[in-house]
Amino acid sequence: MTDQTGETGSDGWQRLIAAREMYTRSAGVHYDEVLDQVAQRAHSEGSIGKADIGALLLWKRLRADTRWASALMATADAEVRRATAAAMTAVLDASVSLSEAARAGRGALAGLPGFTRGDALASVVLTAAAPHRMAVYDRRAHASLRSLGIPLTHAPARYSRYIAALDHLLAHAPSPAHAWTPRDLDIALYCLPPNSAGTDSA
Repeated sequence: MTDQTGETGSDGWQRLIAAREMYTRSAGVHYDEVLDQVAQRAHSEGSIGKADIGALLLWKRLRADTRWASALMATADAEVRRATAAAMTAVLDASVSLSEAARAGRGALAGLPGFTRGDALASVVLTAAAPHRMAVYDRRAHASLRSLGIPLTHAPARYSRYIAALDHLLAHAPSPAHAWTPRDLDIALYCLPPNSAGTDSA
């Protein structure tokens, strides 16, 4: 089943712009420092290791007291870096669409513990790998898309379809959102008030 991206009118975009501004006011200028620092190291090193994945877990406030976290820690950092290097190459490939790059990047991570299912952690790593091309996925962003009339199913390749939906939205963004990146849009989706974002789960 293919998701339909639909069209978001001026009211929807005003809600998104207001939500993005609210994030800037509430989170402050330092909240995303961890993501920015990991992205800088990834750009310099060409891969993301276990230490930086740990930092991203803290930044995203994901649980680390899980079996997958133990399994990831038991995986050689060199193996983790091979997978994340392949994912970086994929998401930075400007010769394909963003959704195709997202699909390849997500696939490159699929063999690592913690990345076999679900897109929250994988999306954070991919966003650190390509901060101007990828976006963070979570259930709040998923529900906010639905509130804007853009359904996103939980069928396979959800992350690439999520990126395709964001790319479509950004292609029709009004000023002052016309220069937004997918990351700006995922922030806005995350920050939409709960009563306007629905109660969908991911």
